[in-house]
Amino acid sequence: MMGKKHNYLHQTGFSLVELMVALVIGLLATLVIMQVFSAFEGQKRSTSGTADAQTNGSIALMNIQRNVQMAGYGLPLPNSDLQSNALRCNALPNFTDPVTANITNIFPIQVQDGGGSNASDTITVRYSTTARGAIPVEIIDPINAAAGTGLVADSNMGCVTDDIAVIINNTTCAMTKVADADGSGNTPVNISLYAAVTPSAGTAPLVAGAKIACMGNWQNYTFQVVNDELQLNGQPIVSEVVNMQVQYGVSAAAGSNDVTAWVNATGGTWGNPIVASRNRIKAIRVAVVLRNGLLEKANVTNAALTAWTPLNGSAAPVIDLTGIPNWQQYRYRVFETIIPLRNMLWSKDAVA
Repeated sequence: MMGKKHNYLHQTGFSLVELMVALVIGLLATLVIMQVFSAFEGQKRSTSGTADAQTNGSIALMNIQRNVQMAGYGLPLPNSDLQSNALRCNALPNFTDPVTANITNIFPIQVQDGGGSNASDTITVRYSTTARGAIPVEIIDPINAAAGTGLVADSNMGCVTDDIAVIINNTTCAMTKVADADGSGNTPVNISLYAAVTPSAGTAPLVAGAKIACMGNWQNYTFQVVNDELQLNGQPIVSEVVNMQVQYGVSAAAGSNDVTAWVNATGGTWGNPIVASRNRIKAIRVAVVLRNGLLEKANVTNAALTAWTPLNGSAAPVIDLTGIPNWQQYRYRVFETIIPLRNMLWSKDAVA
């Protein structure tokens, strides 16, 4: 009798040792993947942050250049009267708006030095936003001009209410504002002025034979770096700007347009220029320092930055960034440009 053949099923699977080995391999693979991902993600963030700094730097320089090129636009046209023009006013007249209390003058561009290698400079640009050219006209009868009944001139030359006006009597000048004589808001037939007409020096210029020119909507535009932002009149326009350095490009004489030196806005000559020095300013040089906003894990910046390559014997300022917390863990870019003051260049014959 033949015996019955039995088939036995054997249960198969992983042992505990095999499971632990597989788990270790999986963890190692995950660790490698995460390290590779982290490295590429950090590289991507550095690249995108640098691209953002590049874009912000271009925007910052574009805003500054666009405004600086307009400096002096709307001043009385010097070639229309070589003797009575605002670029010869000595000293510079100031005007305080009676309504807004804003203070302005006819200095087309003014740089305020930050006072140190880690302090940013400030640029103030002044020009008119009105497309009317200011042409000086002769004052025939100045009586009661400040009282609101209006002075009589050759023509009112398109003067309208709230225009900034400059009165020029040789080199004695005053700034004031065209008043709304009858409260209608209409263009005055004769030019009425606000009561305060203060001369810059000497006798009051509001006399028969003096000249008056309306400069339209004369404005101040101030660029400064505050809280790592480039601000225009106190309003942020570009982020991650940590420093700005500015120099005047000056000629040897007011009647020349050749820049012979680059100077800081410091000292007795350029800290607060008199008219003769002011008329030698033909350009400015601007350097802005942009920061990649990514805080790196290690130090990536080990030395101070320089604003520009020295030109015509001028020194390249060293920009001290040590006042920025963790400054070495950020990447920086310096953007530089030279901006000619075209309205001053065109006026060289009037200031010679």
